[in-house]
Amino acid sequence: MTEIHTPRLLLRRWTDDDLAPMAEINADPEVMRWIGDGSVRDLEETAEAIERWEDEWDEEGFGLFAVELLASGELAGFTGLSVPTFLPEVLPAVEVGWRLGTQFWGQGYASEAAHASLEFALEDRGLDRVISIARLGNDASENVMRKLGMTPERVTTHPVYGHPLRVHAIDLTEYQA
Repeated sequence: MTEIHTPRLLLRRWTDDDLAPMAEINADPEVMRWIGDGSVRDLEETAEAIERWEDEWDEEGFGLFAVELLASGELAGFTGLSVPTFLPEVLPAVEVGWRLGTQFWGQGYASEAAHASLEFALEDRGLDRVISIARLGNDASENVMRKLGMTPERVTTHPVYGHPLRVHAIDLTEYQA
């Protein structure tokens, strides 16, 4: 089982106990406003998503980690690596991403977890380049990308929803862990 410990977080594979708290995060309109078409997800859609995330671990050797707070054991959300198939123009690519519940925003958890995911990409998976994609206007996510040392690469349009996206990238061969 792949686990990563940071000073405040445990990044780990998904368990059945994660479904309800992740569904609660996905049901929050504030969390989901920048994701896809902005609609919330229900319990069944969250279960399907977790299954897809676990399948990606099996297929790619990487995926999205459940992010747990070490102090309380609470599920804060996810971070990790995925293939951004929704945006074919950037393929082949691996994306670092995150989604946390609103009660976990503004405390540096997203940056801490994503930083650990970049180290995992470089040291454990041998990746030399990672991207991250944000909808224009999602300043909080773009701030995390800057903290990670990522730089804007291009602006494009979501092929399904039509809203503008900014793609950031980082050359991990120059990454300072």
